[in-house]
Amino acid sequence: MSFPVVTRIVHRRVDVDGVEVFYRESLPERADAPVLLLLHGFPSASHQFRRLMDTLGSRYRLIAPDYPGFGHTRAPEDFVYSFDRLADVTEGFVRALGLSRFVMYVFDFGAPVGFRLAERHPEWIAGLVVQNGNAYEEGLSQGAREFVALRPETEGAEETIRGLLTLEGTRGQYETGTRDPELLAPDGWTLDQHFLDQPGRKEAQVALAFDYHSNVERYPAWQAWLRKHTPPALIVWGRDDMFFPEPGALAYLRDLPGAELHLLDTGHFALEDKLPEIAPLIAGFLDRSWT
Repeated sequence: MSFPVVTRIVHRRVDVDGVEVFYRESLPERADAPVLLLLHGFPSASHQFRRLMDTLGSRYRLIAPDYPGFGHTRAPEDFVYSFDRLADVTEGFVRALGLSRFVMYVFDFGAPVGFRLAERHPEWIAGLVVQNGNAYEEGLSQGAREFVALRPETEGAEETIRGLLTLEGTRGQYETGTRDPELLAPDGWTLDQHFLDQPGRKEAQVALAFDYHSNVERYPAWQAWLRKHTPPALIVWGRDDMFFPEPGALAYLRDLPGAELHLLDTGHFALEDKLPEIAPLIAGFLDRSWT
């Protein structure tokens, strides 16, 4: 009797300028397998990619780090949380692993981290998988626009942000927009909330929330980068995302008219209920774009 190949996943840590970065890495059967760098979103961490890594990790090298302030990564108490600093650590992580070329999966916070990385090192980027990773003004919902407008000096702003950092707020990000809640494992939002409730984590998220406007300000530069470098791109998008609705996906086609676009009837965490549709798309894209 033959059995399906079971993916081997290792869980490691690497020091990046005093930050102990935790990451997951699949060990594919081929040493020269295509590399996919998985950049997670808020309020999750690398664990959001566990099922994808189990599904594709025997054929491709999938690598998923936790940013400072997320998951199992440990940052010094004086670490300053901003998207520039998250990108700095991710850049150091890539160098520490000796990666020189990879396809980059960007989701939610992974987009501002990943596009900063792409601006700095276009030679690293063999292609893009964009899953609800916004880079366009029209991709911001009204709620997202109001969130981006929050500033530390605004009365009630921090309380508004902290309202998202509750179990109710975390679970809502998974359930909003999905057609079949029974497909959503409660493990995702439960584990996310466990990490959010660790000492110092909510303060880190508040700081990043107040810095989010820096991402919107860079949208034109990222769009220019896409036009200049025209990377192969696969766009898979939960069209009913409460933060980044369908127009954000369609906007990519202005700058990457050759991109492959798939709109899915789900919400923000599309991998949770649409993995059977998304995984084959990623596999096909990796096979075509890794040359």
